[in-house]
Amino acid sequence: MSFLEVDKVSKRFGGLLAVSDASFTVAEGSITGLIGPNGAGKTTLFAIVSGFEPPTSGQVRWRGQPITGRPPHVLAGAGIARTFQIVQPFAGLSVRENIAVGAFLRHRRRADALEVAEQVAARVGLSAELDKPAAALTVAGRKRVELAKALATAPQLLLLDEVLAGLNPSEVRDIVPVVRAIRDSGVTVLMIEHVMQAVMNLCEAVHVLAQGRIIASGTPAEVVAAPAVIEAYLGHGAAARLARHA
Repeated sequence: MSFLEVDKVSKRFGGLLAVSDASFTVAEGSITGLIGPNGAGKTTLFAIVSGFEPPTSGQVRWRGQPITGRPPHVLAGAGIARTFQIVQPFAGLSVRENIAVGAFLRHRRRADALEVAEQVAARVGLSAELDKPAAALTVAGRKRVELAKALATAPQLLLLDEVLAGLNPSEVRDIVPVVRAIRDSGVTVLMIEHVMQAVMNLCEAVHVLAQGRIIASGTPAEVVAAPAVIEAYLGHGAAARLARHA
């Protein structure tokens, strides 16, 4: 039984087929990557798994149970959390209060939620920023707040939508061990990412989406060597560079 199974999922928006018959699995305790060119349908798939969009057809199963079409708050309560590609913290709140918003899913008392916020902030490297307004943070800081808000819901499955996008190489190097530590704490991670060096370093398995279809699945080394992936996404130069470091 797969921890997460996406089975022949399609999503149509009017005349646009955004996802077409996509199937893949995620193993419990893994960091799994979902990669592909812009417009491939990756975020749409995330929205389907996390309940923000119903599929036109197909099924999503978690721990063997169908969860297709369940609303986001129900799935969050069950243990599925996601981040968003466009980071929008609550600008009028402090970092501590932003993270506590996620913690309120499990903790009704404000004091308890704020305590969880401090603990989660330490995990993602935000302890020194807790009392700052979220609006004052850098892009990297806002990305960490987005990650912390999702973590504060105590997920079992965490969907990360381009958590490294917009970061410089130094910031990417800093966040990679944070993601690995989240997995090591018992949270399964499915991540959309374009920073391929991070994908190579973090992921045990990778699924490649192009034009709404899964065109390859395997280890990072296997997918960067796949002709279909080179043609649709990486290009020969990038594939050769990544293969040298695989």
